[in-house]
Amino acid sequence: MTDALTHVAVLREEAVAALDVRPEGIYLDATFGRGGHSRAILARLGQGGRLLAFDRDPEAIRVGQGIQDARFTLLHRPFAELRTGADEAGFAAFDGVLFDLGVSSPQLDDGGRGFSFRHDAPLDMRMDTTRGETAAEWLARAEIREITEVIRNYGEERFAFQIAKKIVAFRAERPVASTGEFAALVREAVRSREPGQDPATRSFQALRIHVNQEIDQLALALPQALALLKAGGRLVVIAFHSLEDRVVKRFLRSAAAPDDLPKNLPLRAHETPQPTMRLLGRARKASAAEVAVNPRARSAVMRVGEKLGARQGGAHVAR
Repeated sequence: MTDALTHVAVLREEAVAALDVRPEGIYLDATFGRGGHSRAILARLGQGGRLLAFDRDPEAIRVGQGIQDARFTLLHRPFAELRTGADEAGFAAFDGVLFDLGVSSPQLDDGGRGFSFRHDAPLDMRMDTTRGETAAEWLARAEIREITEVIRNYGEERFAFQIAKKIVAFRAERPVASTGEFAALVREAVRSREPGQDPATRSFQALRIHVNQEIDQLALALPQALALLKAGGRLVVIAFHSLEDRVVKRFLRSAAAPDDLPKNLPLRAHETPQPTMRLLGRARKASAAEVAVNPRARSAVMRVGEKLGARQGGAHVAR
């Protein structure tokens, strides 16, 4: 069985339902992964519908190339380049945009990628293995302050400084080259941890987020997604980490609230700033049944917004 078949997309049916897929609509899957959400969208599209997907992982692109469907286009690009990629692929606007953030199960389960401490492998951690600096290369040159900040800020790890000191002391003899070496250093430095959680969990997460610039990429991508949406189009985002979800929540809330203006400005009602989105429902989590089948769904949080149209006669209408 290929990983495309064994990988289970989290909140797949809920996410596709939130997109409100129309048969002739045009949609964007910003994180193809192994194609679970993309295949579900294609199943709901008619002959006139189209789907554009992005991914920066070469393995995801390899899997996606197996989808022989004239309605489907897949780009090997990070989602921070949504507007450029969409334009080059001939897409001007979308009826819905979906993000399924974070690392995928196949990436974690492939020991050679270096994402997990369950496998002793080269410390790579790049989602796009064709470019950029590996985690090992960064650890070999980063100052103790930088390492501390990354592990503290992205891993919310209270022993970040102690971990950074261990790494710097170790690399005085030789580079931290493998996941096993990195995990061992973290475990030596972390004096206590919640029951059931490996001491290395937070640090691995932090290093992965930093190497792939995941928070920065997301902050760049969300405004582009909103700009690419048609009026009435849906933005659906599934996050697995509190830092990612915080970025998403703040973005949606900001887009759903009008800009603040000084009080007592002499403006007519139609001249006041208007929100560009409306929030649809509350944040949604995976069901107990889904978590029982796929434990990694436990931390998933899905948020949905709908783009508003131009206001006419005091009301928002789709153009």
